[in-house]
Amino acid sequence: MEAFLLSTAVIFVAELGDKSQLMAMTFAARYRARDVLIGITVATAVVHLASVAIGALIGEAFADYQGAIAVVAGLAFLGFAAWTLRGDELTEEEADKARRSQGAALVAVGLAFFLAELGDKTMLATITLATQEGWFGTWIGSTLGMVAADALAIGVGAVLGKRLPERVITIGAAVLFAIFGVLLIVEGLA
Repeated sequence: MEAFLLSTAVIFVAELGDKSQLMAMTFAARYRARDVLIGITVATAVVHLASVAIGALIGEAFADYQGAIAVVAGLAFLGFAAWTLRGDELTEEEADKARRSQGAALVAVGLAFFLAELGDKTMLATITLATQEGWFGTWIGSTLGMVAADALAIGVGAVLGKRLPERVITIGAAVLFAIFGVLLIVEGLA
């Protein structure tokens, strides 16, 4: 229980103001809030399960790969930016299918969050917590803390999505993905 409470609080605070919250707002402006929350939860659970496994087994060894992971994630985000802009060329029928398709939203959100969290401060915090606390409580607590913080951002994004034209949302999402990509690449190369 101590591991659960500690990791929930630490990860919730660590996630406040993180790039993941901006991503959550962006996705919530484009997709249904429920789909965004499910995608975030699944990606977070997978990344944090890996984090606690690493923390419990080899702790410090993961830090050696942080730069390379950040560069790969940054390149993926640049790809997401291009993909987001390209999506405007769909026919109206295809666009309607994409909006109704829950699978597309879940995959897009889940993959983006999975890549964004690799090597992120919340992942490293989860690894650190797992070296000192129980793995299961740390896993559940860190996942809950991150999802709770991102749920706040989803609420804001869903409200903005009802008030902004789709083209503005698309361009905004592409710009944010590009910014995240460049920041991750710079961080990885530094």
